[in-house]
Order: sequence, then structure tokens, then C-alpha cells
Amino acid sequence: MIVKNVKDVIGTEHEVKTETWLSRRVLLQKDGMGFSFHETVIFPGTETHIHYQNHLEAVWCIEGDGEVETIADGKKYALGPGVVYALDQHDEHWLRGGKEPLRVICVFNPPLTGFEVHDEDGVYPAAVTDAA
Repeated sequence: MIVKNVKDVIGTEHEVKTETWLSRRVLLQKDGMGFSFHETVIFPGTETHIHYQNHLEAVWCIEGDGEVETIADGKKYALGPGVVYALDQHDEHWLRGGKEPLRVICVFNPPLTGFEVHDEDGVYPAAVTDAA
């Protein structure tokens, strides 16, 4: 059994921060679960271009507000507590923070190593060497 506390990730190399979000990567590739599990905060008033070409992601919004817009069709979806969205088609999208920090729980398949950040096209690499 694996038991972890997100508080133990704070201040480590698996708490990854950019200008638009902060991600605490709790379960990772090295845990052998076949997925990774993260707590992420999207900062208010920000916009992040994302296109996970190498991963599928499910996102459960648990606090705050925001919006996701799919680029292919321009559809916009309001985000708030209880909303779940899944990028089942590697959907290229904009993720926008609202007035309050948007706290979400994310699951990635295949799992992340914990060090990934988006490249200039909004993509996480297919495989990253786990330095831990």
C-alpha cells in the first residue's frame, strides 16, 4: 500500500510552479500505479495553453473558478467545484483562472515523473528521466 500526504510534497522538487499554476505531484511514474495523481492550483486571471499530445488527463475541480476553452471548436466550459473534465482526445485547449484560485485534482495516463512543464506548444514530453 502507498500512503502519501500532499503536505510532504510542498517545498520539494515535485512541487512545480510556473507563472500560471502550481502543481503538487503526489503519485508518480515511480510509484508504479499506471497513472499519476496531482493537486494543482491555477492562479487567478491567468491563461495557459495546453495540448497534451502524449498524455490523457482527467481533472476534478474542487475549489475556486475558471474556464476551459477547446481550441478546435471554441467551446467554453465554466469550471468550479464538482466539475470534472477529461481530455480524452488530447484536446488542445486554453485553461483560464477566474477570480479565485482554481484548485483541481488531476490524473495523467501515462504517469508523469513529476518534473514536467509545458513546452512552447503546451505539450509535456512523452518520457522524462526520473531524477529522483
